[in-house]
Amino acid sequence: MLLEFLHSKIHRATVTDANLNYVGSITIDGALLKAAKMREGQKVDILDVNNGERFQTYVIKGDENSGCICLNGAAARKVQPGDKVIIVSYAYFTPDEAESFAPTVVIVDENNKIIE
Repeated sequence: MLLEFLHSKIHRATVTDANLNYVGSITIDGALLKAAKMREGQKVDILDVNNGERFQTYVIKGDENSGCICLNGAAARKVQPGDKVIIVSYAYFTPDEAESFAPTVVIVDENNKIIE
Protein backbone atom coordinates (compact mmCIF):
# COMPACT_ATOMS: atom_id res chain seq x y z
CA MET A 1 0.00 0.00 0.00
CA LEU A 2 1.19 3.54 -0.75
CA LEU A 3 0.36 6.53 1.43
CA GLU A 4 0.60 10.18 0.35
CA PHE A 5 2.78 12.44 2.52
CA LEU A 6 4.27 15.91 2.39
CA HIS A 7 7.43 15.76 0.27
CA SER A 8 8.50 19.41 0.37
CA LYS A 9 7.27 22.96 0.69
CA ILE A 10 8.32 26.54 0.13
CA HIS A 11 6.90 28.40 3.12
CA ARG A 12 5.42 31.92 2.90
CA ALA A 13 6.84 32.94 -0.46
CA THR A 14 5.70 36.32 -1.77
CA VAL A 15 3.78 36.37 -5.06
CA THR A 16 5.74 38.64 -7.41
CA ASP A 17 3.35 38.56 -10.38
CA ALA A 18 0.02 37.21 -11.59
CA ASN A 19 -0.14 36.80 -15.37
CA LEU A 20 -3.67 36.02 -16.58
CA ASN A 21 -2.68 35.91 -20.26
CA TYR A 22 -0.33 32.93 -20.01
CA VAL A 23 -0.78 29.18 -20.13
CA GLY A 24 -1.61 28.09 -16.57
CA SER A 25 1.05 27.19 -14.03
CA ILE A 26 3.30 28.70 -11.37
CA THR A 27 6.74 30.01 -12.28
CA ILE A 28 9.16 29.49 -9.37
CA ASP A 29 12.73 30.75 -8.99
CA GLY A 30 15.00 27.86 -10.06
CA ALA A 31 17.11 28.14 -6.90
CA LEU A 32 13.99 27.65 -4.77
CA LEU A 33 13.00 24.62 -6.85
CA LYS A 34 16.39 23.01 -6.24
CA ALA A 35 16.30 23.74 -2.52
CA ALA A 36 12.75 22.34 -2.23
CA LYS A 37 13.54 19.29 -4.38
CA MET A 38 10.71 20.20 -6.76
CA ARG A 39 10.81 19.68 -10.52
CA GLU A 40 9.50 21.46 -13.57
CA GLY A 41 6.12 20.00 -14.53
CA GLN A 42 5.45 18.67 -11.03
CA LYS A 43 1.96 19.09 -9.58
CA VAL A 44 1.88 21.36 -6.53
CA ASP A 45 -0.72 22.78 -4.19
CA ILE A 46 -0.77 26.54 -3.67
CA LEU A 47 -2.10 27.79 -0.33
CA ASP A 48 -2.70 31.55 -0.24
CA VAL A 49 -2.22 32.79 3.31
CA ASN A 50 -3.87 36.15 2.57
CA ASN A 51 -7.19 34.97 1.16
CA GLY A 52 -7.43 31.26 2.05
CA GLU A 53 -7.45 30.02 -1.57
CA ARG A 54 -6.15 26.48 -2.08
CA PHE A 55 -5.60 25.13 -5.59
CA GLN A 56 -3.39 22.90 -7.70
CA THR A 57 -1.21 23.69 -10.68
CA TYR A 58 2.15 22.64 -12.10
CA VAL A 59 5.64 24.11 -11.92
CA ILE A 60 7.57 26.08 -14.53
CA LYS A 61 11.21 26.79 -13.69
CA GLY A 62 12.05 30.48 -13.43
CA ASP A 63 15.45 32.16 -13.55
CA GLU A 64 17.68 31.21 -10.64
CA ASN A 65 17.93 33.78 -7.84
CA SER A 66 15.27 35.94 -9.50
CA GLY A 67 12.87 35.67 -6.55
CA CYS A 68 10.10 34.93 -9.08
CA ILE A 69 6.83 33.47 -7.80
CA CYS A 70 4.36 34.11 -10.63
CA LEU A 71 0.91 32.55 -10.94
CA ASN A 72 -0.10 32.15 -14.57
CA GLY A 73 -3.36 31.64 -16.43
CA ALA A 74 -6.53 30.94 -14.45
CA ALA A 75 -4.53 30.69 -11.21
CA ALA A 76 -3.68 34.39 -11.58
CA ARG A 77 -7.28 35.17 -10.56
CA LYS A 78 -6.78 33.46 -7.19
CA VAL A 79 -3.84 35.58 -5.94
CA GLN A 80 -2.55 39.13 -5.87
CA PRO A 81 1.07 40.25 -6.11
CA GLY A 82 2.29 40.62 -2.54
CA ASP A 83 0.24 37.69 -1.22
CA LYS A 84 2.05 35.12 0.90
CA VAL A 85 1.75 31.57 -0.41
CA ILE A 86 2.84 28.12 0.69
CA ILE A 87 3.84 25.87 -2.21
CA VAL A 88 3.47 22.19 -1.35
CA SER A 89 4.49 18.96 -3.07
CA TYR A 90 3.54 15.44 -2.04
CA ALA A 91 4.93 11.96 -2.70
CA TYR A 92 3.75 8.40 -2.26
CA PHE A 93 5.60 6.18 0.20
CA THR A 94 5.24 2.69 1.53
CA PRO A 95 4.66 2.65 5.30
CA ASP A 96 8.30 1.59 5.79
CA GLU A 97 9.63 4.41 3.58
CA ALA A 98 7.45 6.94 5.38
CA GLU A 99 8.98 5.97 8.74
CA SER A 100 12.42 7.27 7.77
CA PHE A 101 11.46 10.14 5.43
CA ALA A 102 11.67 13.78 6.51
CA PRO A 103 10.11 16.44 4.27
CA THR A 104 12.14 19.36 2.95
CA VAL A 105 10.95 22.78 4.18
CA VAL A 106 12.36 25.93 2.57
CA ILE A 107 11.65 29.18 4.41
CA VAL A 108 12.10 32.44 2.52
CA ASP A 109 12.19 36.15 3.31
CA GLU A 110 10.03 38.92 1.74
CA ASN A 111 12.22 38.82 -1.40
CA ASN A 112 11.92 35.04 -1.73
CA LYS A 113 15.53 34.49 -0.71
CA ILE A 114 16.21 31.35 1.30
CA ILE A 115 16.71 31.98 5.01
CA GLU A 116 16.33 28.40 6.28
